[in-house]
Amino acid sequence: MDICELSPSYIRAIAPYQPGKPISELAREMGLDEKNIVKLASNENPLGLSPKARAAIERELAELARYPDGNAFDLKGALAARYGVPPEGIVVGNGSNDILELAAGAFLTPGSAAVYSRHAFAVYPLATQGRGARGIVVPARNYGHDLDAMLAAITPETRMLFVANPNNPTGTFIAGNELERFISRVPENVLVVLDEAYTEYLPEEKRYNAVAWLKGRRNLLIVRTFSKAFGLAGLRVGFGMMAPGVADLLNRVRQPFNVNSLALAAAVAALGDTEFVRKSHDLNLAGMEQLEKGLRELKLEWIPSSGNFLSFELPKKNGQSTAGSVYQALLKRGVIVRPVAGYEMPDHLRVTVGTREENEIFLKALRESLK
Repeated sequence: MDICELSPSYIRAIAPYQPGKPISELAREMGLDEKNIVKLASNENPLGLSPKARAAIERELAELARYPDGNAFDLKGALAARYGVPPEGIVVGNGSNDILELAAGAFLTPGSAAVYSRHAFAVYPLATQGRGARGIVVPARNYGHDLDAMLAAITPETRMLFVANPNNPTGTFIAGNELERFISRVPENVLVVLDEAYTEYLPEEKRYNAVAWLKGRRNLLIVRTFSKAFGLAGLRVGFGMMAPGVADLLNRVRQPFNVNSLALAAAVAALGDTEFVRKSHDLNLAGMEQLEKGLRELKLEWIPSSGNFLSFELPKKNGQSTAGSVYQALLKRGVIVRPVAGYEMPDHLRVTVGTREENEIFLKALRESLK
């Protein structure tokens, strides 16, 4: 017998996560110069990382022979001061994906279930399947969450419910009052995992305070990341805010030293660099307008987005999707975007908002790729 056949069937059935194509890989495949490649595939911050975070990393280099602080004391203290939550209600992870996996590991078992929307972040089904639990996929409404349908989908076996706001890869947004009303209707024995990875990009009029909802509510877990607006994607650091009892459970399945020393130091510094986050937010708003204008001129449809990315639709040709061929044509021109066929969106591609120059390069390459 093949040793691999001894792995549980629910593990063997998992389709591995497909990340955005790295610049170095495209350079090798196409014989391109890395300096001329524009990567707009992974929703990274085009400004790079905060100068304060860079300085913190440099200071920490001399201590790399030592293990990191496994309890993330300084980062938890900074987060507690910023968001007004007790440190014992904060769990730090190797990216926000780690927090999602920890929640699944603490609450899901074979025979249990988790609810999430169609077109939602790929890690939700991955984390669910990895525990042998059943994923209950709720049909989307206009590419976004159908909250009433998600409530109706909850079964006695349901232990978790995932909501992304804004959602990736569609960029759809749920108003704060609507979201709060929804969470209040979820049974207390179902953990609501609210993924707010892109919340720093929200315009002022869309902002809401989900952290305030934690008071008196034990079944809410808010997930945030330093990978997007804070510019620390390569260091992998995220965090969750929740009731202390829930945090205690996640810490029981958390690996020791799951966040490295450089990431911890950089995150503390980045959290305090409000000017850098503001610049990232403002650049994103201007870039979104630029991309929307360019797509409008190309007569292409897109899903209105509240994140730092835009999913746009390619026209069919002879009844067949052209998204794959346009994606390949963009690659040949040194522009990397993200196919989203794996999210049941075969006619769409997703592009990250870049700098003004990067956005122009993308739009020019797209115009040529559509000919």
